[in-house]
Amino acid sequence: MQKFPMTLPGLKRLEEELRNLKSVERPAVIAAIAEARSHGDLSENAEYHAARERQSFIEGRVQELEEVISAVEVIDPSTLSGDMVKFGAHVTLVDEETEKEMTYQIVGQHEADIKLGRLSISSPLAKTLIGKKVGNTISVPTPGGDRTYEILAVNFS
Repeated sequence: MQKFPMTLPGLKRLEEELRNLKSVERPAVIAAIAEARSHGDLSENAEYHAARERQSFIEGRVQELEEVISAVEVIDPSTLSGDMVKFGAHVTLVDEETEKEMTYQIVGQHEADIKLGRLSISSPLAKTLIGKKVGNTISVPTPGGDRTYEILAVNFS
């Protein structure tokens, strides 16, 4: 079975989403289906079809979350140290072309959210960063051409 590395906060977010789907969303969609059925002819009942689609989405997501959560390997970044980039590290980079600084945390693929600075371990940037140290310069292929970054800091807090 494939294990999914994940931070504890990432696991808690997935567990909360699963709890919400099971205790709030699932009962709400069941009630919506029952309500739509009471309106009669199901073949032309848009509310019924929309509720059934929503139910299908919810059940699929519940199954996906249960599979992922059962295969999670929690890694606590606070127990790690050093100046080498590895899973859980907060990495501060500077784009050598634009001089823009950015900080990302390397996290599991199921908890990644680039808008929140959580970079998937399977992303090209994270794959290039793993094993590098402060002061190293890396080059990452992007659709717009290669981007070059310098690693300014690595911490595990």
